[in-house]
Amino acid sequence: MVFVPGFMQPGDAWAPVAEGLPERYPSVLLDHAEHSFEGRLAEIAGVGEGAVLCGYSLGGRLALHAAVREPGRYAGLVTVGASAGIDAPATREARAEADARLASWMETQPIEQIVEVWERQPLFADQSEQLMEAQRPGRLRQDPRGLAMLLRTAGQGTLDPLWDGLHELDIPVLALAGALDERYREVARRIARTVPQGASQIVENAGHAPQLQRPEAVAKFLADFLDQHLGQRLV
Repeated sequence: MVFVPGFMQPGDAWAPVAEGLPERYPSVLLDHAEHSFEGRLAEIAGVGEGAVLCGYSLGGRLALHAAVREPGRYAGLVTVGASAGIDAPATREARAEADARLASWMETQPIEQIVEVWERQPLFADQSEQLMEAQRPGRLRQDPRGLAMLLRTAGQGTLDPLWDGLHELDIPVLALAGALDERYREVARRIARTVPQGASQIVENAGHAPQLQRPEAVAKFLADFLDQHLGQRLV
């Protein structure tokens, strides 16, 4: 397993899930040194050959692009709260403009201010204060310039959507989302319907970050997925 973190996250944000997997599935918690789209895809390719990729949010989007670009390199793919892109050109353009404004603002601010604003997003409203506090040190280690570059090169408005190419992604795919995350819950189901070997699972009592809110449930879904598709290879 290669775990790809989300925006403003270190690799060890995946540790509670990785620790819940059986020992027969060793894990790499990817810490990115690159902050561009192509740089991060190169890092994923460098450690991911023969592995199952598992990415959250932005990390899930990167994992999707990596798998579509080189499907033969990977044994499978898991997305958590991630999308294959924005279909409507006007909506995508508006998102790109919003991300560009946010990136310019980030370049002028200390990381403490960026984290404070980021944590107030409605997307995270169902996360407990304890969970927010636990994530804060990893967020505070981020570089504002790197975050800005990542938004400009890997934001949902910048990247072309992958929906039209997913029907050719013939590796096992599992799309996960939290039950309280209505938008990405439907996106997970759409991904599962679109790829040839797709499945989706909904994590109860969780929002946009089920791997943080319910790591034991996510680990169970992953283990079942890996056993189903890779178990015979390990005998």
